[in-house]
Amino acid sequence: MPKMPVMDAVVKILESEGVDVCFGIPGAAILPLYKSLSKSTKIKHLTMRHEEGATHAADGWARATGKVGVAIGTSGPAGTNMVTGLYTCQGDSIPIVCITGQVLKSIMHKEPFQGVNIAEIVKPVVKKSYCVLETAQIPNVFREAFRIAREGRPGPVLIDLPLDVQRGEVEYDPDIDAPLEVTKAAPDIRKIRRAMEMLLKAERPILMMGGGVMRARAWDTFVQLAEYLQIPVIPTYMAEGGIGFNHPLYGGRVGCQTNTRAGNKLFLESDLVLSIGNRFADRHTGDLTVYRGERKFIHIDIEPTQLGKVFPPDLGIVSDAKLAVEALVRVAKEMTPKRSSSDWSKKAADYKRRFLRKMDFDNVPIKPMRVFKEVNEFFDPDTVFVTAISLTQIWSGQFQEIQKPETYFCCGQAGPLGWEVPTCLGMKLAKPNAQVVGIVGDYGFQFMLGDLATAVEHNVPYVMLLLNNGYLGLIRQPSKYVYDMNYGVNIGYRDGFGPDFVKLMESFGALGKRVDKPEDIKAALAWAVEQSNRLKVPALVEVRIERETDAAMGVSIDKIVEREPVIDLPADAPVKEPAAVR
Repeated sequence: MPKMPVMDAVVKILESEGVDVCFGIPGAAILPLYKSLSKSTKIKHLTMRHEEGATHAADGWARATGKVGVAIGTSGPAGTNMVTGLYTCQGDSIPIVCITGQVLKSIMHKEPFQGVNIAEIVKPVVKKSYCVLETAQIPNVFREAFRIAREGRPGPVLIDLPLDVQRGEVEYDPDIDAPLEVTKAAPDIRKIRRAMEMLLKAERPILMMGGGVMRARAWDTFVQLAEYLQIPVIPTYMAEGGIGFNHPLYGGRVGCQTNTRAGNKLFLESDLVLSIGNRFADRHTGDLTVYRGERKFIHIDIEPTQLGKVFPPDLGIVSDAKLAVEALVRVAKEMTPKRSSSDWSKKAADYKRRFLRKMDFDNVPIKPMRVFKEVNEFFDPDTVFVTAISLTQIWSGQFQEIQKPETYFCCGQAGPLGWEVPTCLGMKLAKPNAQVVGIVGDYGFQFMLGDLATAVEHNVPYVMLLLNNGYLGLIRQPSKYVYDMNYGVNIGYRDGFGPDFVKLMESFGALGKRVDKPEDIKAALAWAVEQSNRLKVPALVEVRIERETDAAMGVSIDKIVEREPVIDLPADAPVKEPAAVR
């Protein structure tokens, strides 16, 4: 078998695993890998401005492609900077491989410069971590890392490579090597039949589509199941777009923050919930006593330890989401003819039409609700939206109308500020023909804005919509109502809105425009889309919003505090929604 530099073998493996772009920052302890990477004609490398940004960009690329993203850094602080990105991918089940350099094996135990045991540090936030001490192990470790990242519940893996191990040679023939097989757990058909029996007996069942359905790309079959049985669908926040907002069985979103009034109301009336690929996260469930109520739960998940982690289901099934949904469709067709719509199934569309939050404000300063009204009307259904954390994300979750799968991406569990800027970069590289739009708050935007330079350098165009209230908005709200204070959350200065974000964008070679009146929002969005795509750089629209507008929130899904006007239409109201609502 031929010998080659072991890092050359690593690059061949990355290529065969489907990696065509990776994100990283060169450093002394990882230069052998970069030497080999420089010879690749198949992999594009982007030098990021922060290692956390590298992990978020790889995260975005992985979410958009369904493949394993790759982030690279050197030893010491490079690895510790990656921890947030690894945690984000672990929480959201995103497959990435992070590769870090390490000091020489002989001095790893001597507290050398930028020498830290990163493989141990990251263990709580990865599926597996390696510090590879023998050159001959490297090819198989990389193959196993990619398999682990993909298999079961997807997630992150870290590989730490001492410098002298990287410099070695290995016997390796890429012509007789290939990715390791990824197995998928199939459901026990007896449990699938029991689940179907429970569904058919229920009077007010709901199908809950979780992020696992999206990871498995099983949304079409899931909707097919709902249509066959005529059961309303409630997607979790991580599954938004899996069933279109305009679908008659779309029931809305359940939760204490990223909720719709219709979704919470419909859920509270249900008597059975079949959930696939859902963690029952706390921002979704709120008070578990209210959430569980008297209803029964069927929980299907690829990860056995997820079943019963938050509360014991009435029926738990371990299975890959796609295999489970396919089995449910087969068994449904065996056990019942296709069902007609019922009073219960019609409630999904009826509640969505009747129970609304007001959006058509003409106020100056601009109400954030009006911003999302303009977003819904301006962007087409193929637009890819990216949002992370803060009141901005909550408003997005409450007001945006998403029509297609893989067009709405958020970080659900970790919620790292700054995620949007590098993630938009990764998304756009993965979906070059899509219009990518990041929806950000003024504080989070400042966390990772350095990677705007990466996007400008590499001519990666996308649009950022920034809602600026000059506050740590998500913390200001509970600070005010729970603790009766306003301490440490006001970050506005000069005119109350902080930095000049337009000038910041222009300093990077990007574009920016500020909006102060609601009637100017659409024109600014049109300008940003046209100019960004023409000049191949990011463009930002800063909308200065009313500084102390609050979002509807609560501690339980039956007690959401609505701090802005809502609209309740009577049951016999015309089907067409009034212009004031739209």
